[in-house]
Amino acid sequence: MTRLALGIDLGGTNLRAAVLESSGSVLRRMSISTDAGGGPSVIIAQMLHLASALGGLEGIDAVGVSAPGPLDSGTGCIIAIPTLPGWENYPLRQVLAEKFARPVILENDGIAAAFGEWTYSAGRGLSHMVYVTVSTGIGGGVVADGRLLRGARGMAGHIGHMMISPDGPRCACGGTGCFEAHASGTAFSAEARKAGFADARAVVKAARTGDAAAVALVEREADLLGYGFASLLHLYAPQRLVVGGGMSDALDLMQDRIMAQINRLAMPPFRAVDVVRAALGDNCGLVGAAALALLPSI
Repeated sequence: MTRLALGIDLGGTNLRAAVLESSGSVLRRMSISTDAGGGPSVIIAQMLHLASALGGLEGIDAVGVSAPGPLDSGTGCIIAIPTLPGWENYPLRQVLAEKFARPVILENDGIAAAFGEWTYSAGRGLSHMVYVTVSTGIGGGVVADGRLLRGARGMAGHIGHMMISPDGPRCACGGTGCFEAHASGTAFSAEARKAGFADARAVVKAARTGDAAAVALVEREADLLGYGFASLLHLYAPQRLVVGGGMSDALDLMQDRIMAQINRLAMPPFRAVDVVRAALGDNCGLVGAAALALLPSI
């Protein structure tokens, strides 16, 4: 029997929602810009608007929400979101369950996306996989020994906040030298503007034409990702590393250089790994959150 879920993916830049089948098929989907400064009440109003625009909740069995962390997936509370102010200790699952009158699950966006790719797409059939999203921030999710790695309070996989240089730039989390502070889409866009480009998309477009300044920026990003990815290989020994988020659009430009850094930095037994683009694209979090809502025992 086909069951339906409403999937919601809360991002620092975009808020996405979709109606999905238990097979992973996306029936209807919408996306709007996140009112990042509006706080919980404004963003929840945006979620309700999207649900209504997608046809309402008739026939919907459950709601799955993916959000940046740290969050406690057991209690359904946002602990804090470095890229979104005002969410400290916010009981998002309880609030949405009351608004939607449906069972609601709340999952870290990286873990939800990892589950989506592992269940339906680029990681299907694997026992060991790491998913990395490179977008407003850097997040991730891990499948180890054929199971999602959740950790205490469901907070495993905050790979964006591993330090890759002690004297690096300040991160939104308050630390310095985090992987996210160096290599996120936000950091890449900041470097793009310093070099005279409008944004990250303009850099990638120019790099595809051979523009020297754009190519240099893309190569720098590839090197930074390679540094972080080499550490992830040592930590989790995956069969495949799946890359999602907005910066994955440029993975074809960066892949050779990423692999060169992995081959330079990773110990030989860890180098035989595929680095591939997320096949679900920006539907990863939606699909994963909806699947987890329909399969709550996973």
